[in-house]
Amino acid sequence: MRESIRYLTNKIKLVSDFFNSQDVFLVFTIILVASASFGLGRLSKITENDFPLQINNIASVSEVIESNEVKGNYVVSKNGSKYHLPWCSGAQRISETNKIWFETKEEAENKGYTPAANCKGI
Repeated sequence: MRESIRYLTNKIKLVSDFFNSQDVFLVFTIILVASASFGLGRLSKITENDFPLQINNIASVSEVIESNEVKGNYVVSKNGSKYHLPWCSGAQRISETNKIWFETKEEAENKGYTPAANCKGI
C-alpha cells in the first residue's frame, strides 16, 4: 500500500513538474495554433461556396435576345440531334445556314430531337 502511495506521489510530482516547466506553454501554443488553423481553413471553405449561382455571359444572352437572329424558342442544327435554347453555347456554335427553329419543346421532340445536356434550363 505504501508503495502505491509513493508511486502516485511520484506521478503527481512528474505532472506538477511538467506544468511548472516551459514545455506547457509550448504545448498549449501548438494546440492553439493548430486549432486556429483548422478553424480558419474550414471558414475559408465555407465562404468559397457562398455563391452557388454565377451568371457569366449576361451580355451574350441579352445580345442574342435583342438581335433579329432569334426566330423561335428552340434551335437545332440540320446535322445534329439536340435542341438548344438560343443563348446556349451549343446554339451559338451552329452556323446560321444550319439552324432550324422551333417554338416549343414538343415540336422539336416530335421531329426526333432531344434536349442538349449542356444547355441548362431545358
